[in-house]
Amino acid sequence: MARLSRLAWAVAAVVLGLGVLAAGLEAMGYDAAPALGALWAGAFGSWYAFTSTTLVRAVPLILIGLGIAIAFRGGALNIGAEGQFYAGAIAATWVALHAAERPAPVAIIAVLLAAALAGVLWVALPVWLKLRFGVIEVISTLLLVFVAELLVSLMVLGPLQERGHIYPQSDAIPDSARLPLILGTRLHAGFPLALVLGATLWFVFSRTWWGFKLRAVGLGPRAAEVSGRIDSQRVGAIALFLSGAMAGLAGGVEVSGVSYALYPNLSPGYGFTAIAVALLAGLHPAGVVITGILFGALEAGAGAMQREAGVPAIAVYVVEAVIIIVALLATAPKGGWSGARVMRRKRPVPSRAA
Repeated sequence: MARLSRLAWAVAAVVLGLGVLAAGLEAMGYDAAPALGALWAGAFGSWYAFTSTTLVRAVPLILIGLGIAIAFRGGALNIGAEGQFYAGAIAATWVALHAAERPAPVAIIAVLLAAALAGVLWVALPVWLKLRFGVIEVISTLLLVFVAELLVSLMVLGPLQERGHIYPQSDAIPDSARLPLILGTRLHAGFPLALVLGATLWFVFSRTWWGFKLRAVGLGPRAAEVSGRIDSQRVGAIALFLSGAMAGLAGGVEVSGVSYALYPNLSPGYGFTAIAVALLAGLHPAGVVITGILFGALEAGAGAMQREAGVPAIAVYVVEAVIIIVALLATAPKGGWSGARVMRRKRPVPSRAA
């Protein structure tokens, strides 16, 4: 019943979002029918459109969404995945540019591992601030997004700027560090990687002791500590680290599979959109894959709607906004690691009555 309820909320969110978009377009003087038709065609109109645009846009959303699901299940509200994405992109670019002479498998693995590690390091400060001083991770992770964006600008105007020192971007990464394309389209190997990680997380969440501890801490850290003797702070910290690793990996996949270079505004807000992806999916890995493709379709269809119907692509954000609101109403997590105690204290042992 719970899964059916989530599915009903998801369908209602999409239908409501499209309805609001159609009404808004009509109110602004646009013809909604051809605009929505262009939106559909740009996302699902052909095999090439679906694979080369929709699925390519969906890959970072799925990867970051899986990371958000890990954090939120443990009650750790990682709102700064956008910053971890950029940290991963910077590390991936640096490693790729220094791996030109390495064979392709070695270079690709090194790039992706560096990106994931950079995401972990970027979230290490919020974890330390939370455990040491009780700083809410919502604030610290979000503020680091702005630092990451400025760091990208600094890198592409400094150490990683292209050889001509004309454009604010890096040199193109070598072919050996690029993810292979599949299905004869622009879709890269990052998509099957995202599917494998989603299946792995499903198994971890539903079939392992750590998955149970993660859920227990997310539902009630105090109860998990007292009843299950679970270290809620440790579980929450690991959840945040894994979430950062997934977001950093997404940045590496974007550089090695799509952009082939680092530049400002590499992400159109993947880190924030992925929060809605995870919430709409009910923090379920399979749902994250499906909703990631849905949001990827909206992103892909927005460009086609602007080209063919003259409707600004930003109008699609109306649909995403409605979906986010409905997702928050339906699946926003409660409690969790963010409500855990900051410093441990010895608990008095109740004495038994004589």
